[in-house]
Amino acid sequence: MTDEAPLTELILQLFRVHGGLLAAGDSLVADLGLTSARWQVLGAVAMSQVPLPVAHIARNMGLARQSVQRIVNDLVGDGVLRLERNPHHARAQLVLLTDKGRKLYEAAQARQAPWAAGLAEGLRKHDVPAATALLKALEERLGEARGNRSGDQGGAA
Repeated sequence: MTDEAPLTELILQLFRVHGGLLAAGDSLVADLGLTSARWQVLGAVAMSQVPLPVAHIARNMGLARQSVQRIVNDLVGDGVLRLERNPHHARAQLVLLTDKGRKLYEAAQARQAPWAAGLAEGLRKHDVPAATALLKALEERLGEARGNRSGDQGGAA
């Protein structure tokens, strides 16, 4: 077994868990008119301390700006989000929740809390923070690797 084999197995397991989380999220909020992707964007807007433009939301979530823009447009069309003029950038509007969006987010979170508690049953309390720390370290390394690749290409992302 090579040194990278355990990390490769972790990555494959993360892909499987990610798929399971998306499917579970879709199921959890489907009758609210949400998908996991819409819920993620809604949550990013709801949890932000300040209104952000789509590009910042996408960067914070590690997603493509175009994907987040499409979801934001859909949620604006549904009356869940609204766009507001950005005093710092004329073309990058700020994304905010509407009252309908706040209620929808709260309804989704009310379902998520007991669901997450059920998942946590039987896990050792120290395992979750340790796993979180490991995933954050991997995220940082991935960010550094992206930065190194873009630097090698003359700054192109």
